[in-house]
Amino acid sequence: MTTQTRTASGTQYEAVIGLEVHMQLKTRSKMFCGCDRAYFDTEPNTHVCPVCLGMPGTLPVINAEAVKYTMLAGLALGCTIPAFAKFDRKNYPYPDLMKGYQISQFDQPFCLGGELEIEVDGVRRAVQIERIHLEEDTARLLHRDNGIETYSLLDANRAGSALMELVTRPDMHSAAEAGAFLRALRQTMRYVGVADADMEKGGMRCDANVSVRPVGQEELGRKVEVKNMNSFRAVMRAIEFEIPRQIALIESGQRIVQETRGYVDATGETVSQRSKEEASDYRYFPEPDLPPFEVDPADTEALRATLPELPTARRERFEREYGLVADEARMLTESREGAEAFEEAVRLAGSEHAVAVAHWFSGDVARLLNTLGAEAELSDTKLTPAHIAELARLVAEKAVTAATAKEVLDIAFESGNLPTAIVDARGLRQVTDTGAIDAVAQTVIAANPKAVEDYRGGKQAAIGFLVGQVMREMKGRADANTAAETLRRYLDA
Repeated sequence: MTTQTRTASGTQYEAVIGLEVHMQLKTRSKMFCGCDRAYFDTEPNTHVCPVCLGMPGTLPVINAEAVKYTMLAGLALGCTIPAFAKFDRKNYPYPDLMKGYQISQFDQPFCLGGELEIEVDGVRRAVQIERIHLEEDTARLLHRDNGIETYSLLDANRAGSALMELVTRPDMHSAAEAGAFLRALRQTMRYVGVADADMEKGGMRCDANVSVRPVGQEELGRKVEVKNMNSFRAVMRAIEFEIPRQIALIESGQRIVQETRGYVDATGETVSQRSKEEASDYRYFPEPDLPPFEVDPADTEALRATLPELPTARRERFEREYGLVADEARMLTESREGAEAFEEAVRLAGSEHAVAVAHWFSGDVARLLNTLGAEAELSDTKLTPAHIAELARLVAEKAVTAATAKEVLDIAFESGNLPTAIVDARGLRQVTDTGAIDAVAQTVIAANPKAVEDYRGGKQAAIGFLVGQVMREMKGRADANTAAETLRRYLDA
């Protein structure tokens, strides 16, 4: 989907957007040393050693798990895994890079090509990927202002962590597409299990290259790189600001400066940081302390065989196999763990209850999970797939009413007890004794003459009130349809 902007001059412009996405891999140790991978909330400078601190005389050792994870990510995105790959030194001086260079990959990365499907406003399309390469992360600068002076502190915990960088082609045309790409990428990486991809925690960082051009022009406009974005919202707001800014400059006869801009969250604007009129001379050269890789195709295929069913394929299968509507299938496949919990519940309940199980997961179970946080899973609670399977069967067998089942779920959420045990312990089984329902129905009719008069006067809605009274008297354990039939039998007589 291309978003086009028409200006007062009558010219239509389109944005062209490419993303550079860095993701910290879920390896046990760092990229080139044995230090534990540090988390964002770890005490500063406690996960360091001479190697990741860049001390003279130290030698890097390649983390095989990081290489495996990078190749898995590439295979999940349909990348080609070249037969040869190597590491390079990327030279630049910056306070968070103690060595003065970063071990990265230049012209022979682990993954080339590939694509990722996104959906915006009901339209699906594939965004093309340029490459995925592996490198080490930098340290982290913490900027401080004590009211007297500004200064920066250096936390080296992150330095040397395994960092995977994915570069797209300039293949997106709106902030919505960029946001959809990042969400789909995070979901896929979590499915594969190679990265948490939490932007808010620094596990996933994004730079956006944005340019504009008149519609129909083949040549790309001069691009601006926007950095300092740590959420999907920030990326989208930065792009939404940058597109009209560039168009306004062109329309006023000014020249777009190729530069790096920072995103300011407080205002939703981008600000100039440094000029990039010429490509930075990083003086890449092959890393002399690390041997090049020769990738065995058999190893690549063995890795491919370990890939899980990916989100799009699983969503389509849920629609086809279980008869779910698209929105419900999408919600149930949002996370791999959630999708697997749903399928386990269906297995326990029986496939004939699949739609009912899906309704429980996407309705009341989701409501309870949201009380714990946006990304809470069933495993974070006392509930299990067995609880949901039992509930679906109890309702289908008319052992409990739908209203009672919701009450039972809330109790199970707090206690962890299975639904059948809760129903039996509390006497919540549905009343099927028609004689008992008859007696309550007659009592309700006698106690509500106005509603009876309304019903006999043609107000069909009055029956709903009377049914509610029967349900209240029977503490929700009567079948509503049976109650309505019984009431009508007496009222129509």
